[in-house]
Parts: sequence; C-alpha cells; structure tokens
Amino acid sequence: MGLTARIRTRDGWAVSHAVVTVTDMTGTQVVRAAADAEGTVRDTTALAPGAYTVIVTAVGYAPTASSALVTASGRAELGTVTLSRQGGTELPPPGPWTIDPAHSSVGAIAQHLGISSVRGRFTEFAGRIEIAPDEIEKSRVEAVIRAASIDTGNGMRDGHLRSPDFLDAEAYPEITYVSTGVTPAGSDRWTVHGELSLHGVVRPVDLDLAYLGTGADPWGGTRAAFRATTELRREDFAMNYNQVVQAGIAAVGTTLRVELDVQAVQGETLPEA
Repeated sequence: MGLTARIRTRDGWAVSHAVVTVTDMTGTQVVRAAADAEGTVRDTTALAPGAYTVIVTAVGYAPTASSALVTASGRAELGTVTLSRQGGTELPPPGPWTIDPAHSSVGAIAQHLGISSVRGRFTEFAGRIEIAPDEIEKSRVEAVIRAASIDTGNGMRDGHLRSPDFLDAEAYPEITYVSTGVTPAGSDRWTVHGELSLHGVVRPVDLDLAYLGTGADPWGGTRAAFRATTELRREDFAMNYNQVVQAGIAAVGTTLRVELDVQAVQGETLPEA
C-alpha cells in the first residue's frame, strides 16, 4: 500500500528535489513525500479508497495537479509525472560538466578588406560548466583558451595574430572567461553574463546561449550540447592595429564574431581515450 511515482523532466531526467502532496476531497493533506536522488517517490502511508488530488512541485518547475483514484488495495501508483521548467526552459541534469575539446570548437570570424570574411579557430582550450540544481541563474561556466593556438589556415597570418599587434600570445598566453550570471532569454535559450580576459584587458561580455539537448555517448557517459555566440570590438581589448588599403578600406574589420559549439561530458573529468 502507499504512494509511488517517478518525477522526470521533459528530457527524461530525474527531478530529485520534487515534492508530492496528496489531499483528499475536503482539501486536507494526507501525504507529503519527497523524491529521492533518482526522482522516485515511495511512501507507505495507508490511503483509504477514494479520489484524491495529487500536486507535484519542484523549485524552478511549473507545478502539476492531477486526480488519483485509490483502490481497495490502498495503493496509488502515479507512474511518471513530467515537470516543465518555468517559462518552458529546459536544462541538462544538475552538477558538473566538463567541456570536451575534441568534440567542441571555438571559432572567430573577422571581416577582410570589407568584402569577405576570414575564419579562425583556437585549437587548445578547456572549460567546466556547473548546472545549478534549483535556479538557472546560479549556473556557472569557466573556460580558458591558449592564445597561441589560433589557426586560420595561413601560417604567416597566424604568426601576425600571435604578435603584439593582436593577441600578443607571449605576454598574454591565456584568454579566460568566467560567468557572473545567467538569465533566461526564451525557450531553451539564455544570456550568459561574464568577464572576458583578453590581451591583458578584462571586460564584461554576454554570450547568447542555446541548449541543444543531451544524449548518451559510446563511452558510457552523458553529453550535453550548447551553441553560443557573441560579438567583440577589437578596440575594447586594446587591439588597435590596422592597415588601410585603397579607398580608405581597412584590411581587418573592427569587430569579431565569436562562435562556440560545445559538447560537455557529465562529471568532473573526461573519459579516457
């Protein structure tokens, strides 16, 4: 006899901090039970046969209410109850996630001669994401990029980008980003607020972030995918070098579009290759 239920997100993840409240037809509470780490609720309170109202709540999720009929056996088996994030915004399971550089990319796009774009990427980077269990706003991300790992497919250009005219990779070997807050910006989208340290200058930078979903990987782990973009002004980070060609056209544009495609593995470490 008693109450059983499984509390899940729309993606099928356990909601370990959910609470199930059962009231009788007079509105009197007869059961209040919390989910375990697997999102499962088991309560052995004997329930008299009849109709009840079941309310499931969890911080950060929209509450649900439904009716349940208890039979002569005294059991109420609710099955799987699905909760939706407030505002329709979903997240991966809470806890630490480690960015996998082998399956992620950090790219940058700059205008060249005002008529085309030059694409580059950083090949050496690492990072960590911490998904807060209760409030999206408390989630965090930290990342570090090796400035000298810039690769645009042209050795001479890469050497110039590593020089003091641009990244000055010898004096400032690391580019770092540390988040300071997260705010919802729509269904499955967020704005990540943070501080970017680049070329010896620290400035606030917001990332437009989309969560693309989660899934199992071939190594027995769980992965979450994200895409983030932002736009930087070179002069904000004391990178003022430019060469003006004919008709006053600058060789290099003043803004830089940054595109991040990230896979993160659940846990503190990456799986062994």
